[in-house]
Amino acid sequence: MIRRLALALALPLALAACGEDVPDIDTSTYGAGANWETTGGDWAGSHFSRLGGITKGNVGQLGLAWEYDLGTARVQESTPVVIDGVMYASGNLGRVYALNAATGEELWTFTPQMDMQIARSACCDWANRGLAVSQGKVLVAALDGVLYALDAKTGAIEWQVDTIVDKSRGYTVTGAPEVAGNLVVIGNAGAEYDTRGYVTAYRLSDGKQEWRFFTVPRDPATGPQENPELEAALETWSEETRWDIGGGGTVWDAINYDPVFDQVIIGTGNGGPYPQAIRSPGGGDNLYLNSLVALDRKTGRVNWHFQETPQDNWDLTATQPMVLAEMEVNGETRPVVLHTPKNGFFFVVDRETGRALAANAIVRVNWADGFDLQTQRPNMRMDQADYTNGPKIVFPGSPGARNWYPAAFDPTRQLYFAHVLDMGNLLWLPGPVDNVKREENFLNAGAAILFTPDLQAAAPTLPPPVRAAVESHPQWQWVKDQPYTSELRAIDPLTGATKWAVPSMGWQDRYGALATQSGLVFHGNLAGTLFARDADTGAELWRIETGSSIMAAPMTYEVDGVQYVAVQTGWGGGGWGFTPGYSAAYAKGNANRLLVFRLGGGPVPIPADLPALEPAPAPPAQYADATPDMIAMGNALFMANCSICHSNQPRAPLPDLRRMNEGVHSGFQQIVLDGLLVPRGMPKWDDRLTPDQVKAIHAWLIDTQGKLRTRELELQRRGLPLDTQALTILSSY
Repeated sequence: MIRRLALALALPLALAACGEDVPDIDTSTYGAGANWETTGGDWAGSHFSRLGGITKGNVGQLGLAWEYDLGTARVQESTPVVIDGVMYASGNLGRVYALNAATGEELWTFTPQMDMQIARSACCDWANRGLAVSQGKVLVAALDGVLYALDAKTGAIEWQVDTIVDKSRGYTVTGAPEVAGNLVVIGNAGAEYDTRGYVTAYRLSDGKQEWRFFTVPRDPATGPQENPELEAALETWSEETRWDIGGGGTVWDAINYDPVFDQVIIGTGNGGPYPQAIRSPGGGDNLYLNSLVALDRKTGRVNWHFQETPQDNWDLTATQPMVLAEMEVNGETRPVVLHTPKNGFFFVVDRETGRALAANAIVRVNWADGFDLQTQRPNMRMDQADYTNGPKIVFPGSPGARNWYPAAFDPTRQLYFAHVLDMGNLLWLPGPVDNVKREENFLNAGAAILFTPDLQAAAPTLPPPVRAAVESHPQWQWVKDQPYTSELRAIDPLTGATKWAVPSMGWQDRYGALATQSGLVFHGNLAGTLFARDADTGAELWRIETGSSIMAAPMTYEVDGVQYVAVQTGWGGGGWGFTPGYSAAYAKGNANRLLVFRLGGGPVPIPADLPALEPAPAPPAQYADATPDMIAMGNALFMANCSICHSNQPRAPLPDLRRMNEGVHSGFQQIVLDGLLVPRGMPKWDDRLTPDQVKAIHAWLIDTQGKLRTRELELQRRGLPLDTQALTILSSY
């Protein structure tokens, strides 16, 4: 029988002291104090604060203490670190800002230099999820994979190392480095491309590599595996595995150092391609995809592994943030990992043994109908979820029940506060699974996806056999009854039960959380509102409008006896091309800011609304030799190569190419093929597209722009808004 333990703040964990190369970490102290020492606040990644200056009684007096312009207009997913009155914040691409935490005075900034051709390998925007500070160094990874150690006082580069093993493949880095004693550990992203995931440990003192662990076996024809654990993992992949594509399994976010067992716990990503019928024909669990893997800090060898989603077909990654804690299970206090991956289950995993002690679904799930604690495996339902031989509706969808946005764990209340998305998607194969070509340094997802909020509207447009399969699927009723829910929940980790929940604005509205000992939960939303809620009931105690979309988790710290609450603002990340109409980014633009609050502070300056949309400008004359077939080919090429970034929607982060001006039209070939705008983040495509293909794309855009202009002039004449909507058909989030 599982029962809860009402923990005191001082958890009865041992003081971790593992030798001269490992600093002592007092694990008996849970939660952050005056300093917010890691992106998660403390050694446990709890996003929980022991500070009590801001309470349920006075939180209504919070106002702006200071703001800082981050100087960008893209995604912001990071939570700052504060050490002894200095705030260190990371921004998109791996920028770093060092600020006086009491006043916002800029101390220094750092912008990594890189070839912006890397933008073509970034599926999900230019995100960066944090930095680490240790031994006088600020550690940050840039999007192109270079890991930097900066002098914490000056920002000068002390050392740098390129962490990418193969520049010809679609690797990027978006996660935060994790300090583990005398080492710093970093992973990478790109499982949708043509990558083989891994993590690398570098010496904190000088950047020398100590060990590397690959999460997927390599082609056995190339020689023995790098370690015995990969030899064992090889048995879980088929003999026909597409080793040339890579396998996926990238560690793009969750890495936690566990000082109690001197181990680094990583969460691994999805298979690449998504369909196992392409990736590993014939099946197999495909270790170490979608797993928690505990690695010995000194050697990088596996202590244990726990696979959360075997036989991955659905992009149900295990890379979501972890929280370390202690809980009483069956009368015994155990050190555990609290983990809510994409796959819809809440796992409580023993940190010593790697066995799941509790596993409960927190959303609708049909790829499995439960988890067996005896066998340590989910009860797979491939009959409902395997789309190899026809389309299937799968819950949860590829955005996941949970994703990168951090949860907070309050040990005094035994509650886990997290944004949860209960949504599915339709998956199908766009072509045969045999002889699939590897797309070099490009997307190899291998599946088409349509999210359930759009599925009823899209169903009549599907080919009749596909529509019939969709509407006869067991989960079609789920889609009709409730396409999705999106909400902040207070969850009991051991039962998965929700104590309270509050709805979010829409399925794209996702955000991180902060919990405090004084009984508060802070979070933002895409409309730009920052909230404080009662941790016991979810009741709203305070809100402030900022005019800037908020996804990142807030944090709190103290300087000279004054408690502050801070949050970074900015829309982006997966699905970033489709800016929700209810977001501040849509109404007011996406200027990124760092906002800091204190009791007795003032109002937040609100950005002005963007001007109303104007009709698309007149396009140039169509090519004289343009034909309907050429225009259709341009449409197909655009969708296959360009649409992942250029959504061609109003007020999207990247230009709507249906609204190009004369100068862009005249330089179209130079931009696309010659890389005229690479320094600004527009990559060149001369390795994938021929001049004739680029001409076809341009012809389609000219045709589309002309039709849009005609439509919008008519809307303007009738006094109607020009905003248009499109089905958000996305393959990543």
